[in-house]
Amino acid sequence: MGIFKRIKTITTSGINGLLDKTEDPIVMLNEYLREMEQELNKGQSAISKQLFAENKQAALIAETTEYIGQRTRQAALALQKGDEAAAKLAIQEKINLEQQLSLYKQQLDAIKKQTIVLQDKFSELQNTLNELKQRKTVLVSRANVAKNSKQIQNITVSFGADSIFRGVTRMEEKILFLEAEVQVGGNPLNPLNSTDTTVNEEAIADELNKLKGEKDAI
Repeated sequence: MGIFKRIKTITTSGINGLLDKTEDPIVMLNEYLREMEQELNKGQSAISKQLFAENKQAALIAETTEYIGQRTRQAALALQKGDEAAAKLAIQEKINLEQQLSLYKQQLDAIKKQTIVLQDKFSELQNTLNELKQRKTVLVSRANVAKNSKQIQNITVSFGADSIFRGVTRMEEKILFLEAEVQVGGNPLNPLNSTDTTVNEEAIADELNKLKGEKDAI
C-alpha cells in the first residue's frame, strides 16, 4: 500500500469514527426516512412512465387494428371492381399489419407484467416506509428517555450529591455539638459555670442583722 493511500485510509477511518461518535440518532432516523421517501418518489415516477408506455402501446394496437380493418375493406372493394392486383396489395399490407399487431400485443403483455412488478415493489416500499415511521416514533421516544436519563446522571455527577450529603451531615453534627455546649453552660469541662453565683442584697442584710442580735444577747 502506498503512503498516500495509507494516509487516505487512516483519515477516512478517523472521520468515520468521529461521525459515529457525533451522529444524533434522531437526525439519522429522519435522514433514513427522507431517503426512503426519495426512493418512493423514484418508484412512483417509474410506475407513471410504465403506465404511459402501456397506454401508448395500447393506442398503437388500436391504431393497427383499425388499419387492418381498412386494408380488409380495400381488398374487398378492389375485388368488386375487378382489380385483383390492388386487392393483393391490400391483402399483403393487411398480413404485415396483423404480424405487427401480434408483436405489439406481446410487447403490451410484457409491459403490463413489468408494471405489475413495479407496483408490487412500490407497495412493498410503502409498507416498509410505514413500518419505519412507526419504529421511528418508538425509537425517538426511547432516545429522548435515554437522553433525559443521561442528563440527570450528568447533573448528579456534576453536583457531587454524595459529597454534599456528607457535608450536610457534618454540619448537622457540628450544630448538635454547639447545642450541647449551650445546655452545659458554654464549657462542658467546668460544671461550676452552670451554678448561679449572684447573691441577693436583702439576704445579706438579714444575715447581718441576725449576727448583730446574737452579739447584743451576749
